[in-house]
Amino acid sequence: MKKNFLIDNKVFFISLFVKFLLFDLLWALQTTFTLFSIPDLYINTIAFAFLFSLPIVLTKNKKIHVALMLLLDCILIANLMYNRTYNTIIPFDSYFRIGNLKDFSESVIDQMRWYDIILPLETLFFSILLWKKKNKFDHSLRQYAYATGLAFALSAIIILCRGGFEKAIEKLQTPNSYTCVGPVYTVFGCILYDIIHENEAYTDEKKQMVEAWFKAQPQYKPLGKTIAERRNLIIIYCESLESWCIEKSIEGKEITPNLNQLLREKNTIYAPYVLTQVRGGRSIDAQLMLDAGLLPIQNGSYAFKYPINHFKTLIKAMKEQRPTKAYLLTVDKPIIWNQKIIGQQFGFDKMYFKKDWKPTETMGPQKNLADGAFVEQVIEKMKHGEIWKNGENAVIQMVTYSGHSPFKLPETMQKMKLKETYPNKMGDYMLTANYTDDALGKFITYLKTRKDFDKTMIVIVGDHEGLAADRQEICSSPKAKNIVSNHEYTPFIVINAPMSLRYEKVMGQIDQYPTLLQLLKLDNYPWKGLGQSILDTTKCPIAVGSKLNVEKSDKTISEPQIQHAIQAFDISNTILKYDLLK
Repeated sequence: MKKNFLIDNKVFFISLFVKFLLFDLLWALQTTFTLFSIPDLYINTIAFAFLFSLPIVLTKNKKIHVALMLLLDCILIANLMYNRTYNTIIPFDSYFRIGNLKDFSESVIDQMRWYDIILPLETLFFSILLWKKKNKFDHSLRQYAYATGLAFALSAIIILCRGGFEKAIEKLQTPNSYTCVGPVYTVFGCILYDIIHENEAYTDEKKQMVEAWFKAQPQYKPLGKTIAERRNLIIIYCESLESWCIEKSIEGKEITPNLNQLLREKNTIYAPYVLTQVRGGRSIDAQLMLDAGLLPIQNGSYAFKYPINHFKTLIKAMKEQRPTKAYLLTVDKPIIWNQKIIGQQFGFDKMYFKKDWKPTETMGPQKNLADGAFVEQVIEKMKHGEIWKNGENAVIQMVTYSGHSPFKLPETMQKMKLKETYPNKMGDYMLTANYTDDALGKFITYLKTRKDFDKTMIVIVGDHEGLAADRQEICSSPKAKNIVSNHEYTPFIVINAPMSLRYEKVMGQIDQYPTLLQLLKLDNYPWKGLGQSILDTTKCPIAVGSKLNVEKSDKTISEPQIQHAIQAFDISNTILKYDLLK
């Protein structure tokens, strides 16, 4: 007598069901266990477990099933690693750029965890069971279709009750459930969501949403004609620089002595509580916010999805005001984050990449130029007039490298020695921050010798937080107490600004753009960005982070103000998707 399909083939189904649940568990360990309270997770997991049983049903080949399990292990572990930095699954289009990983091999390895081996071990366990099971399996396609159809029908009913597939996912886009989307709708459901959204039309409803948001946005306020003029702008993006190491000492030594000294000078603006807002684009997202006043897209990177969009930027604003030459200086390859194309779209005239520097002092697997050597060569090119000729108005953007995770600075480059042992990454991070600080000090010292320094404003920022998934472990150590912050704050420092200010309230990276517009007196530039200047006394001290986490410095902030700040991500996503600034 023929046995029931589910009973006879349970080993295949259970192996897949358990694998997906293990993935959910590992995901929850680094995000939230809230996802297990959502019933959709179990229904969708059952449905996809049946779906991925199809190869064994069709081929009746155990080897095919094991190969599929191993492939799933690779995909799921890759997504766990990606989530530890980007808080989401891997975007669909990123699977086609896997070759770029060779330039980030150290960072990729750094996101591995020993417990990820649970997934391939589960495959090994069920593979042994399969090979020990001698009886033949019933591969009734009809019974399989009934079971799979029932599971997907239940999933569809729940999704329809939530307003449809897109609405169901969007309802989870809240501060408390943002990270649940991947496990609840599976990696493959999220990929489907990405594909569906690719060719979505710009409707009247979306247009009205954008217009309503800008109508509610606080009006930009010029500082007035009394502030001193700055004709040159230098922006330095310091890789992974967080605020907690500034104005802090360890073992009696300042971690960032040069930055500390600059903060004590007059005409310096310092905001230590800039909440990280980058998403899948990381460093290039930071440039989008500061240079162009836009927030990063929900999933993936705008640099790959919308590289030839029309952007309104600080660079273009300065060029409109007076003849200005714009330089982009980075030690990476042009293809990293699609930096060359984005640089062109942002308005840079001349760009320097890895091949344009002498490899005198390198670090990392790709032997990129370390910050000290980078600054030395930039100074040399400036002295010879190759970059920023005398009398030339200039915008110079520099992107450092040494602060890249996992913060392994060669001992020969270390400027500070630590006697004690510190928690994972904490010691390495402080040594790297100290090294970058030393390079910054030398660069600022040179700039002060130039005749055009009095007309030059220097902006130093951290492109994004650096400790990522290691923060909680580090902060739990007694040695990190009163030193390492449990918040993802980066610094916003303006040197030789036309005014002085220490802004002690929370702000977002998106607020840097309008602040610089004011300081540079670019008030006539039509695009004011999606943030609000910290120089505006009416500014709402609130920021929405990468995970839609809301941080505020004022308890009286209203719910409409909070929702306005959250919705800014959707507005920016719409602007980028439909190229609304052209």
